[in-house]
Amino acid sequence: MALAAGSRLGPYEILSLLGSGGMGEVYRARDPRLGRDVAIKVLPSGFSVNHERLRRFEQEARAAAALNHPNILAVYDVGSNDGVPYVVSELLKGETLRVVLADGALALKKTIDLSMQICQGLAAAHEQGIVHRDVKPENIFVTKDGRAKLLDFGLAKLAEGTALGGANVTTLAARTVETRPGLMLGTVGYMSPEQVRGEPIDHRSDIFSFGATLYEMLSGRRSFHGPSAADTLSAILKEDPPELSGISRGVSPALDRIVRHCLEKNPEERFQSARDVAFDLQTISGSTSQSAVAIPTPRTTHASARVAAIACVVLASLATGFWAAWSLKPQSSPTFKQLTFRRGTVTAARFTPDGQSIIYSAAWQGSPHPDLFSARADGVLSRPLDVDDADVLAISPQGEMALLQHWRRTGGWERRGMLARVPLSGGASKEILDGVVTADWSNDGANLAVIRSDPRYQLEFPIGHVLVTTSSGWLSDAHIAPDQQHVAFFEHPISGDDRGSVSVVDLKGNKRSLSSGWSSLNGLEWSRSGKEIWFTGSNTGVNSALYAISLSGHLRTVLRVPGQLVLYDISHDGRVLVAQESIRREVMGLTPGSPQERDLTWLDWTRERALTPDGRWFLFDEQGEGGGVNYSIYVRKTDGSPAIRLGDNDAFSISSDGKWVLAVTTNTGAGSILLLPTGPGEPRPIKTGNLVGGLARFLPPDEKRILITTGEPRSYVQLLESDTPRPVTPPRVTARSLTADGNFVLGVDEQNNWALYPVEKGQPIPLPNWTAGDRPMGHTSDNHSFFVRNGDLPANVYRFDFVAGTRQFVRQLQPSDPTGIERISSVLMTPDGRYYVYGVTRQLNDLFIVSGLN
Repeated sequence: MALAAGSRLGPYEILSLLGSGGMGEVYRARDPRLGRDVAIKVLPSGFSVNHERLRRFEQEARAAAALNHPNILAVYDVGSNDGVPYVVSELLKGETLRVVLADGALALKKTIDLSMQICQGLAAAHEQGIVHRDVKPENIFVTKDGRAKLLDFGLAKLAEGTALGGANVTTLAARTVETRPGLMLGTVGYMSPEQVRGEPIDHRSDIFSFGATLYEMLSGRRSFHGPSAADTLSAILKEDPPELSGISRGVSPALDRIVRHCLEKNPEERFQSARDVAFDLQTISGSTSQSAVAIPTPRTTHASARVAAIACVVLASLATGFWAAWSLKPQSSPTFKQLTFRRGTVTAARFTPDGQSIIYSAAWQGSPHPDLFSARADGVLSRPLDVDDADVLAISPQGEMALLQHWRRTGGWERRGMLARVPLSGGASKEILDGVVTADWSNDGANLAVIRSDPRYQLEFPIGHVLVTTSSGWLSDAHIAPDQQHVAFFEHPISGDDRGSVSVVDLKGNKRSLSSGWSSLNGLEWSRSGKEIWFTGSNTGVNSALYAISLSGHLRTVLRVPGQLVLYDISHDGRVLVAQESIRREVMGLTPGSPQERDLTWLDWTRERALTPDGRWFLFDEQGEGGGVNYSIYVRKTDGSPAIRLGDNDAFSISSDGKWVLAVTTNTGAGSILLLPTGPGEPRPIKTGNLVGGLARFLPPDEKRILITTGEPRSYVQLLESDTPRPVTPPRVTARSLTADGNFVLGVDEQNNWALYPVEKGQPIPLPNWTAGDRPMGHTSDNHSFFVRNGDLPANVYRFDFVAGTRQFVRQLQPSDPTGIERISSVLMTPDGRYYVYGVTRQLNDLFIVSGLN
């Protein structure tokens, strides 16, 4: 019997019946505690007394609740009321893919966009050890804003060895749906051959079912469909669906191959991961759609039946824990040799020409800058070299080192320093070029490839011959191919951000992007054959792995370990020099009611954004593994109370009363900014005309206006209730702060000239007494001074009076434990100077030689 409108199920008020199916009834309900509508799924009457259905229902809740992904239905709660079990989830607006397909095949662009999202959701489930087992159009929901959501994990099989929600593995295994021979679970027409035969299945079964769904999206017809269920099952086992090219003219041969590869009868011959499928879909589409950018999908392998995963655990010591690594081929299990054992950060490392020694740069035990060390490949001891404050970039065959001396971060992950040459045997360094990011020697040691900023980034080989120039963003990690005809490097489209693409350029300046959409890139080298580029990166968060990509764009996974990997070098005999890294972004601060600094870090990559004037509320976003692929926005009281998640993406500014937050949104059109309530209320998009990208902050004193800074860079002012931004700075001027009355913007141009720009009419006011290295933190309580900081670690804070041209020391900031910290990245201070928060990146790692990788 259906629940009546107005009745209650636990704390939820039933509003209406949305639908019913074999595994339950779904209701629209109201959660009065949070003031939101939700969907509640309950077992229908008569089913709740069935032990097997109860077990499957409980499993659905556990499986779905373990997943947190934008392409999977979010589960909020699970409970039981008067013997009626139920699951509470987000309430979606839209329709199932089955309803969408009622009108026939979908447009090609929409098909690829939705398919990539479906694959991303499946990949997230598979990485948690969960197999859906019933992928079909009925279990895919398409929201009104074009988001695909996977529904109904009621048939999900929890992979053996997986623990969720702290439960015991054995207990969960006992609760999973049985997989004894002859038991078929799934939907006829979308089942994999192994499902039809009642055999044990894994994630590759979902790939087959997805392929059948993709075929239907492209053709408007079912891939396997006979007069009876038996005929359909027989077709799945023995037949191939008709060629797509004969049904839909818009389907390219490449897209048809993807569908065929999903529908291989033998699981070993299919795609081996959902991320593989998504990567190929993105490659053939050339898409720059929102979903493709927001959720990058590098694939893990294109392995065939020969390829299997081998776990290799290497115990280092109690201090360093363990490594778990996976090789792609059974015959080449990797072995690990640990080279460093001190607490700190290895910043660079290279094999010597004979491959018997390693030169590395490291900052140990809280040292503010890296020094050079030498270690034998077959030993465990390191000896210091007489070179400090330098990174080793490359070593020529003649034994000459290219060093980056006195380098400093210039914003985010960007850095610059002095390129110098130093003999490996010892001696004085010879400075070559300033403003350098990285460099690499040619095979004969006669020339260098460099990336430098002057002020725009450019790649040169040899020095002076420009191959690549950027108009925005930055470049890193240039390495010359063994044939000397190409240079591989990373392109980062956003200043300071390590997201980007793996690219290659020939000596004529012809550049190609081989793989894009990576959320983190650091470390690149050519393989010994020169046919592949090996690099370390991540498709989500910061947990990077080692990948290889060919010049034709074929990507494969080489090595994955817990945590992060950074590639430094590959020797002539194939040994690989890597660092296993633990990296976190932490926030500390002095806040009301605390006599000493408090740790305000929330997850693994807490990025401070704004502090209310009273110092009691703190706005931040999480940009690492915990934040997810789209990042997450939080507010938190600075007394240490738990954080409140407000939504996805990046945050910018918080209102003085702590009630509203300015954030970026990717869902309401180019150039949109989102106004988010921290309490009751609905988010509200703020249109910004034709402006694209950038950040926004509330403009004092009444905060009825916002200041928008775009990537040009240039700054604009706009009323909250308007949609017409007005420029207040010239092009190529970046806004850094505001006066307390909101009448002036503090900006800097590309020549590092600082000035005050009037928000209304008037001429800019130069600030000639600005000191080199000064970085503004925010305005003071008056209208004629700013707080500025100078120095990396420690950082000194001053009150700079721009009217009098004087500065007054306020305080010095330094974390109590500086190990693994290069610098204080940013500081937020209340206008009265009493309270503050600051962020640091703590990077700890150990250096390893890995043998046996292919």
